[in-house]
Amino acid sequence: MAGGYRIFGAEMSPYSVKVRSYFRYKAIPHQWILRNAASQADYEKYARMPIIPLVITPDGAGIQDSTPIIDQLERLYPEPSIHPNDPITRFISALIEEFGDEWGNKWMFHYRWARDVDQMSSAGRIARMRSPHASEQEHAAFTTQVRTRMVERLWFVGSNAVTAPQIEVGFLAMLGLLDHHLASRPYLFGGRPAFGDFGLWGQIYEMWTDPTAGAIIGGGTPHVLDWIQRMLWPKAEGAFEDWSALAPTLMPILTEQVGKQFMPWTSANEKALNAKQEEFSVALGDKLWIQKPQKYHARSLAMLRAKYAEIADKAALDPVLETAGCLAALRG
Repeated sequence: MAGGYRIFGAEMSPYSVKVRSYFRYKAIPHQWILRNAASQADYEKYARMPIIPLVITPDGAGIQDSTPIIDQLERLYPEPSIHPNDPITRFISALIEEFGDEWGNKWMFHYRWARDVDQMSSAGRIARMRSPHASEQEHAAFTTQVRTRMVERLWFVGSNAVTAPQIEVGFLAMLGLLDHHLASRPYLFGGRPAFGDFGLWGQIYEMWTDPTAGAIIGGGTPHVLDWIQRMLWPKAEGAFEDWSALAPTLMPILTEQVGKQFMPWTSANEKALNAKQEEFSVALGDKLWIQKPQKYHARSLAMLRAKYAEIADKAALDPVLETAGCLAALRG
């Protein structure tokens, strides 16, 4: 597409579909390019890291990492804004975006690779995407290779014998809270999508495409299912709501999921990295969480803290964050 953006991504990448949904909402001209053998040479020309999505700008610059991509595009295409004017909801939206990217990814990766049925489905789809013209024998071999590699990564992203029950119980609790919150609004922060929608939706959309998690979502949370479909082609249907209207159903998500799960984990992960530990453990409520530290997340936490530090007047925001159990980690 002459003069437009190019997005190198994959349908099974939560961060790729997150960025694509944003481009669709903003009506930014773009071409969606599946990253596979056919596009690999062009991808390698612009990619600095072996990750997707990769966005190529009309002037030939490459941008990677979904959050910086959206941050940069939002400066160029500010309307319709994905940031509420209310300073409380504006930052909470950014916080939920980070929560979705990092903690929501644990739900997604666990459900995708912990059970045979999901492993077979996901590995087969990835293999066919990467090599669409492979013979059946080649496809079977590649599927086995993908399955083995991804299952071995479960422990690294936080899914193991200790944490697996916590991940599943936590996700089911989140689904219930989210369905209740979305019962009276089309998007997380009211009548139009916010930053938080894109980050959280990318992970849950991917889960909906997989056998086990898809059945859970489709079978019991109709408002979440509607939101999943709506976010494929999001549009402004009304105004953002202020915090007083959102708080009754959004504060439980912020407290139970972000404050009690994500923030203690992210603080412990940062400490483990600073101490050069091979693995760490942290108490999340009455359960023990154990995993290898994630290097990338320390960088994304730093970006979130920078956004918090930029807020000049935190008088209304800090009490909300304190009540939710999020303030200490943001202050560092």
